[in-house]
Amino acid sequence: MIETLVLASFLVSQLPTPEEKFLNLKIQLEKKGFQVVIELPPKRGAYGLLREADKKIWINPVVFELHIGTQTIIHEAVHAAQVCAGKGKIKVLGLNIQPSNYTRPFFMRYTDVHRQDLEREAYAIQTQPNSYELAVSLLHKYCQ
Repeated sequence: MIETLVLASFLVSQLPTPEEKFLNLKIQLEKKGFQVVIELPPKRGAYGLLREADKKIWINPVVFELHIGTQTIIHEAVHAAQVCAGKGKIKVLGLNIQPSNYTRPFFMRYTDVHRQDLEREAYAIQTQPNSYELAVSLLHKYCQ
């Protein structure tokens, strides 16, 4: 019994924990009316997913093992700002920031041009050196 408890405690202590910026952004999103859950998204293979109809955001737990948790929630926060700007319908913000070239395959895989534009903005913010600050400012600007 004690060995099992010690082993369980050890295993839990080995799990990657979310970074402070991740946790702070999760709180900001929740204050703006979004529900953020750490579980497998309904779309297979997704690291993060926002369902605009009920403002629910899934964050795949694997992002913490991959050390991309903060980038993933920043990406989804941009989509949240897009939903707020569109008053419940996701819309492009028209940001004057270009994504890095290495992210191009990620948003160009979408055949729908509108979806490409939405993803281009999210990847553009996600890859900036001040991505966290930009995501927070977009939430404050568009989600009242």
